[in-house]
Amino acid sequence: MWPNRIRSAFLTLAFTALLSGSAAFATAPVCADDLVLLQGDSAPLKIRVEIADDAASRAQGLMFRRSLPRGQGMLFVYPRPAPLFFWMRNTFIPLDIVFIDDRGVIRHIHPQARPLDETPIPGAAPGDPDPERLMVLEIGGGEAARLGLRVGQALAHPRLDAARAAWPCR
Repeated sequence: MWPNRIRSAFLTLAFTALLSGSAAFATAPVCADDLVLLQGDSAPLKIRVEIADDAASRAQGLMFRRSLPRGQGMLFVYPRPAPLFFWMRNTFIPLDIVFIDDRGVIRHIHPQARPLDETPIPGAAPGDPDPERLMVLEIGGGEAARLGLRVGQALAHPRLDAARAAWPCR
């Protein structure tokens, strides 16, 4: 009788583990290079992005643009984490600048960066013990608040290392 209880408990535990694993897989997002997915309260938030992943495209950024539609932005991707600073030189629209670490976690949000302001905008809040960032998401001014973005929120994107990502892509 004792061996049947052990076998039953083992089978229950194994079945629960299998269900837990498949549930986790079901929540892993399907990613695309032109899409940033952010964990939302009830569903993922989606932002269509242009990628700036080389020196020339990162230097150009969103300069000289006169508008940026809701739900769109630019994702700056760096080869390795580093302390980052942004500015608004030749940028005519207000932007929310979202700084992201190498796990895909939002670490700092600078809301409503002023057009044409050349004051450096740091990627880390004062006192942040780890100022290194891998990505920066620029979206229209006020979009971060409208979407409910917050520090600590995870995003998914195929440029993140899946082994390190807080919310890895499938």
